[in-house]
Amino acid sequence: MEGKMSWTVADAVDYKGFPADRSKTGGWVPAALVLGIEICERLSTMGIAVNLVTYLVGVLHLPSSTSANVVTDFMGTSFLLCLLGGFLADSFLGRYKTIAIFAAIQTLGTGALAIATKLPQLRPPPCHASASHTCKPANGFQMGILYVALYLIALGTGGLKSSVSGFGTDQFDDKDEKEKAQMTYFFNRFFFFISTGTLTAVTVLVYLQDEVGRSWSYGICSVSMFVAILIFLSGTKRYRYKKSIGSPIVQIFQVIVAAINKRKMELPYSVELLYEDTPEAQRIHHTDQFQFLDRAAIVAEGDFERNVVSAPNPWKLCSVTKVEEVKMMVGLLPVWATTIIFWTTYAQMITFSVEQASTMERSIGGFLIPAGSLTVFFVAAILITLAVYDRLIMPLWKKLKGKPGFTNLQRIAIGLVLSTLGMAVAALAEKKRLAVARTVGATTTTLPISVFMLIPQFFLVGAGEAFIYTGQLDFFITQSPKGMKTMSTGLFLTTLSLGFFVSSFLVSVVKKVTGSNDGQGWLADNINHGRLDCFYGLLAVLGVINFVLYLVCAVWYKPKNPKPALQMETIVNGSSAENKC
Repeated sequence: MEGKMSWTVADAVDYKGFPADRSKTGGWVPAALVLGIEICERLSTMGIAVNLVTYLVGVLHLPSSTSANVVTDFMGTSFLLCLLGGFLADSFLGRYKTIAIFAAIQTLGTGALAIATKLPQLRPPPCHASASHTCKPANGFQMGILYVALYLIALGTGGLKSSVSGFGTDQFDDKDEKEKAQMTYFFNRFFFFISTGTLTAVTVLVYLQDEVGRSWSYGICSVSMFVAILIFLSGTKRYRYKKSIGSPIVQIFQVIVAAINKRKMELPYSVELLYEDTPEAQRIHHTDQFQFLDRAAIVAEGDFERNVVSAPNPWKLCSVTKVEEVKMMVGLLPVWATTIIFWTTYAQMITFSVEQASTMERSIGGFLIPAGSLTVFFVAAILITLAVYDRLIMPLWKKLKGKPGFTNLQRIAIGLVLSTLGMAVAALAEKKRLAVARTVGATTTTLPISVFMLIPQFFLVGAGEAFIYTGQLDFFITQSPKGMKTMSTGLFLTTLSLGFFVSSFLVSVVKKVTGSNDGQGWLADNINHGRLDCFYGLLAVLGVINFVLYLVCAVWYKPKNPKPALQMETIVNGSSAENKC
């Protein structure tokens, strides 16, 4: 019996619900089948996002500010729906069913987008705007079809992001040394596939959209995802399945509801009188922060279910440890809030910066660089920054300070500074571009100024992403309770979502405040007639203000059970790869 048990994985089952046989399930091969889903998701999402603004402006004839908001709302919704996907996977469906269902939804979405960009009836008639003639924009029905397609893709993406990496790691037993080493290899390949999907999207896919046709490009995405689903389903009998343990979101609501219901009760004079049922080794000691939540641990009449001695109603009474876990999550919120502005800055790189590029000289010999492909400098900046940090800065910092690199809060600070500098540089570059536009005429299709002038802003914001993404992920993982790591990662991902939504809100406000009846202002319908440099300058100023607030929050924050800072390489190849959307 002992020999037989050694061949099973303690916390996993096979597709029939029996204990998973180590020799017949899991391992690298089933995990590899999951990776096809990830590369197709990256291909679709990034291929659409980085070049969508040119379609909205050039084909659907929407104003530049409206186009930017369509893109940022789409991306923001995609990241926000990660929380929904994670909740469904943890509480009801499990990761396998979640992946299969949401991958199918994304396939439908990309297929619908291919149709929407193919049929002439779903877009306004072609025309070229001039000073005396404005093009007819897409009507409500045409935009409605586009929105249905985009938000099907956003729904599919959100569900996939929450489960793909986790289901891949479920195929390995971290209690087995050999499989633990294989898991590290999976992390490496996962990050490689993310990078591959992104690079392919911003180069090959964007080129196909501009030179062959968007319907062909999106059709390729749909077909490739359908094939990836078939490959994924082919491994059903080989996968290991881990039981859902419930969503930590429920625990957070339980503590809040219990505390609100007991808001009029006085806290006991000693914390020893608060309810605690967690085993000694897993307990978290009581803290004095956010004392309002301590009321959830006050024992009152009716807290225990009838005929049950040891199990209280979790919506009425929570243990001190559960309360402290929620306190830890609440303590992350100030730092969380002050990192949102970075992703607002990031949003400009795939909207207005791409639109800038579309007006500039992009030829190299006889080859015309697609405007959306300028975002490849993002990927380059990230990879270069990670390499320099890992090979140069970390050894030097360890030699000087005796520490293995910057702390997570320091990395976040560096990312915020670089993004603010990126916006300042972007404002200067746009000022130069507008000067050229005024000289040759704002209606000129291609301005005689090189698109490579935009590279510094892409590099600065891209380098900032390398620091802030790894710093945020390190911070949210190491400073969150053990049982809420997934929830904490979801909280981190909402900063991306809210950053895009804040961008949409800011664009709308600036458009309304600075605009006029003829469609001019900072964010004019045609950016050659606007003052995008002022908008970038505003973001730079907001970045400075936000950085000051961040420093206050970082000083206020008291680390809970501090762990050694995760090295950049570990974050990128490990946790980041596991959780990156």
